[in-house]
Amino acid sequence: MNLYKGYEMVIGLEVHCELGTKTKIFCTCPTTFGAEPNTQCCPVCMGLPGTLPVLNRQVVDYAVKAGLATNCTIARYSKQDRKNYFYPDLPKAYQISQYDLPLCEHGWLDIETDESAKRIGITRIHIEEDAGKLIHDPEKGTMIDCNRCGVPLIEIVSEPDIRSAAEAVAYVRKLRSILLYTGVSDCRMQEGSLRCDVNLSVRKAGSKEFGTRTEMKNINSFTFIQRAIEYEYKRQVDALESGEVITQETRRFDPNTGKTSCMRKKEDANDYRYFPDPDLPPIRLSEELISQLQSEIPVLPDERKKQYMERYGLTAYDGELLTASRELADYFEACAALTDYPKLLANLFIAEIFRILPPEFGAEDLKATPARFAAVAQLMGEGTINSGTAKKLAIEVWNDDIDPVEAVEARGLAQINDVATITEWVRQALEESPALVKDYRAGKTKASSALIGRAMAKSQGKANPVLLNQIAMELLQK
Repeated sequence: MNLYKGYEMVIGLEVHCELGTKTKIFCTCPTTFGAEPNTQCCPVCMGLPGTLPVLNRQVVDYAVKAGLATNCTIARYSKQDRKNYFYPDLPKAYQISQYDLPLCEHGWLDIETDESAKRIGITRIHIEEDAGKLIHDPEKGTMIDCNRCGVPLIEIVSEPDIRSAAEAVAYVRKLRSILLYTGVSDCRMQEGSLRCDVNLSVRKAGSKEFGTRTEMKNINSFTFIQRAIEYEYKRQVDALESGEVITQETRRFDPNTGKTSCMRKKEDANDYRYFPDPDLPPIRLSEELISQLQSEIPVLPDERKKQYMERYGLTAYDGELLTASRELADYFEACAALTDYPKLLANLFIAEIFRILPPEFGAEDLKATPARFAAVAQLMGEGTINSGTAKKLAIEVWNDDIDPVEAVEARGLAQINDVATITEWVRQALEESPALVKDYRAGKTKASSALIGRAMAKSQGKANPVLLNQIAMELLQK
């Protein structure tokens, strides 16, 4: 990681995930996203006097699955607590959460960045209810939509093990992937199903003491997480270098400006006046239930990644990308079974298809027939088409599901391997570019790339690139 003015960042993340139950955590109101404001709430989720909450059993099951999938210890006995604070979108002025006895503790997950692999600790996973939503209208003022009150959440709290924006994004991506595999949530960040609070402090490189942290609330995209971290890191370093004192506070990230700003002073646990909820009994889990839930968890991304490395010869980083979603991994395996060149297939996915997939893609975005997409890798592996043609063809197949074999034949896209023909194209390119040839022979070796590109253009992109490169270097040495 590149340090700014000799400081390193220390990050812990609190990820809030809305669980995919059909009803809320303590009542039977539906959890459908996008309903008309205040049409999915009742006296219970509004916290009206005299109402009694009843815990939704599936919330516990989903939370335990999330804990098992992230290597947590599952508590056989836990309880729910009232977290007291006043905020306009919290009608009852407290949130039912968990304080000192959460459902899941002491977990971890492994991440891969393009620089390294790392294990990030998970402090705890606990269940809680979501708050409502404030809607700000320039004409009508601030309004409250209580539909989200009581929607079940799990909060996943990491250890402060993260040291860069790239690691933070990799962690949230991996966590989202695991939650999707287990089926406990749809994790739609654009709908708020998965959002992240970033706790960030800075310290001089080599120091063991933590600095004062700030918390950036409710960030709901990978891009915003990265931008918020990069800005806040430099802001804190510059503040310290100018003699300022960092204040523990909650900050808002504005994606329009790319800056963070203070929302309020950060509360401590004692400010919330936690106490056990008197209306809810403790949660007791049997060994039989935990074993049953464990058996329902499918093969997770890390195991599939390991299989891809062994079976297809992929790197850990490439395997991480291809197992990011269960649908993508299923699709990739279906394609890989139909070609002799799965590594080339993986390269096409990573270099070309990932560029055009939406950030939160689903099964509906995997449009090409597996046999047709696999055929592109097969044509390339067999030498029928070169890599440049394969890349262009892969995009076409993906977007329009065309038959690549027919396209190659109909358009004359087959790779040209004739040495004499390719030599003539290279000779022409060199003769037409004497300045580049002179530069190369004077030691400016980068000039060869332009010359090779011009020769390839003469072949309309169909020359064997390895052969063309070899011939070009031979002629340039003369």
